[in-house]
Amino acid sequence: MNTSTSNLNQKSVQSTWKVKLLYDGDCPLCMREVRFLQKKDQGRGLVKLVNIADDNYNSEQHCGIDYESAMGRIHAILPDGTILTDIEAFRYVYEVLGMGWVYAITKLPIVGKIANWLYGIWAKLRLPLTGRPSLETIIAERNTKKQCTSNVCDS
Repeated sequence: MNTSTSNLNQKSVQSTWKVKLLYDGDCPLCMREVRFLQKKDQGRGLVKLVNIADDNYNSEQHCGIDYESAMGRIHAILPDGTILTDIEAFRYVYEVLGMGWVYAITKLPIVGKIANWLYGIWAKLRLPLTGRPSLETIIAERNTKKQCTSNVCDS
C-alpha cells in the first residue's frame, strides 16, 4: 500500500469516530474490555481508543483530561468535545456499537444512580483488585519517569 493510500485510509478512520474512549492500557481488565470493543467495532473506526498509560498521552489532545483524572474513572469524549464519565460513557460507547441494550436499563434514574454508585466502588478498587499499586504510587512513578526522560534525572 502506498503512503497516500495509507494516509487516506487513516484519515477516513479518524473522521468516522463517534466517541473517543480513554482507557488504562496497563489494566488487564480494561484491556479485556478494549479487545471486546475492538471486535464489536469490526474496523469501522466508530470508537477511537486512547491509551492513557502511553508515555505520549497528552491531555491537551483529549479535552484537558489529565492522566490522574482519566485513571480515576472512565472518560469518553464526543466529537463536539462533550465529556461523558462513568456508566454514561459505557452506555454511549455500547450504543454507538449497536449494543445499547446492554446498558439501556441504566437510563432509568434509580437504576442509573445505583449503577454509577457501583461503578464508583469499582473505580476505587480496580487497581488493588488487579494487583497494581495505588493511584498515588502510579502517578509518582509516571512523574519520575517523565522527569528522567527529560534529562532531569540524576541516575
